[in-house]
Amino acid sequence: MGRTTIVSICLVVLIAVAFKGFIDKHHGVDEWSDFVISEATIEDIQKAFNRNQLTSRKLVDFYLNRIQALNPVLGAVLEVNPDARDQADKADSERKQDPDRSLLHGIPVLLKDGIATLDKLNNTAGSYALFGSKVPRDAHVVSKLRDAGAIILGKTSLPVWYGFRSYKTIGQAWCPRGGFALNPYVESKSPCGSSFGSAISVATNMVAVSLGTETDGSIICPADHNSVVGIKPTVGLTSRDGVIPISPRQDTVGPICRRVSDAVHVLDVIVGFDPRDYEATKSAEKFIPSGGYKQFLNKQGLKGKKIGVLRNPFLIPYKGSKVISIFEDLLNDLRERGATLVDNLEVENLSIILDPFQSGEVTILLSEFKLSINKYLQELTYSPVRSLAEIIEFNINNTILEKTTEYGQDLFIASEMTNGLGTSEIIEALKKIDQWSKNGFESDKRKSIGCIVGHRLQCFSNVCNWRVSCNHCPSWV
Repeated sequence: MGRTTIVSICLVVLIAVAFKGFIDKHHGVDEWSDFVISEATIEDIQKAFNRNQLTSRKLVDFYLNRIQALNPVLGAVLEVNPDARDQADKADSERKQDPDRSLLHGIPVLLKDGIATLDKLNNTAGSYALFGSKVPRDAHVVSKLRDAGAIILGKTSLPVWYGFRSYKTIGQAWCPRGGFALNPYVESKSPCGSSFGSAISVATNMVAVSLGTETDGSIICPADHNSVVGIKPTVGLTSRDGVIPISPRQDTVGPICRRVSDAVHVLDVIVGFDPRDYEATKSAEKFIPSGGYKQFLNKQGLKGKKIGVLRNPFLIPYKGSKVISIFEDLLNDLRERGATLVDNLEVENLSIILDPFQSGEVTILLSEFKLSINKYLQELTYSPVRSLAEIIEFNINNTILEKTTEYGQDLFIASEMTNGLGTSEIIEALKKIDQWSKNGFESDKRKSIGCIVGHRLQCFSNVCNWRVSCNHCPSWV
């Protein structure tokens, strides 16, 4: 064998070893362990902790490496917590003292950049108008995560101000602090807002657990577009204290994960009464089941359940396409798992319900936003702006930074012109929305139906380890 041949063989071996090291590093295979972090569930990670196959420090390092490698292209994460490694070391130390811990103990979590943390992270809704502002405390959901031992890894991107700054949709995957975000599966398609950063980061294994917020479709739409699981809790199940608001009637905080089971474990931690969000959380507290939601993680849970199938108008654009055949296959899966389908379900005035302008939703949100954001800003211990009017002025003075010329701020301006919730226009709009709801999804004839499914409208209860997303709503906020 010649010297050249030997050198060639050595080079091939070295390249192979180096390539394996690269793959192992980016897929979470440790040199002393066969545990693979990518796609691992919360329960998988906890088992690896208990078997000494993994530490929280190594888990945090893996996720930070993924963020460093992928985020420059995908734009999902705005900033990482400089104290994340210290939190991981603390979790590892606590686990050595007492291994019997919460399922979320030592698990990193990414938070949408609207959920406050009393640490070195910003809370800005993607805008420089709030950069450097100081919150008085952790958001209630963050306090509950910390109490469970979770590690706050960082903040995720979103359309600036949840996409509520302007009617223009061109900026719905953009914010000043993070730039444009990309769908990790089809770059030409929207990642959907407004919790797209939380959904993208989970989809690409930058983290296993994230939190998003929703006013109208902002958890369920990005969960759908990025092929992950989003649970939009009933308003009041999770506190909104410490969350940059749009509407106290509609805002909610929920988990985005890769598995239904993971999302349910997170939901169990973050739900509950909060005196700082008294009215909503007190009203919803009675709906939290004794023993939590994890008791409903049952692979046989669809047996005997009645599910409504809402085809129109959601499937009309896909007539004759592959989407229809895939949708029918999914319906057959539900039947095979024991569900009874009520096909071609119709909802009265659905076209009006789905239109935020016809329904009166926008009219109400504009008034609610001004009141809510002004209240939030006044509670900050420090902020460059203290009112919606000052945010509008900031955007005018920083048109390049905030792209005010390109994307506008007409919703902000319209909101600033409102005069509270007591006007006859608002009262009438609230009555109409209540009527649409009662005569639509809440009507008596549908009380026996457990949930409704449609294209991007999938609500499942009592199922485990399915990759699904829930509901179909407008994605502009």
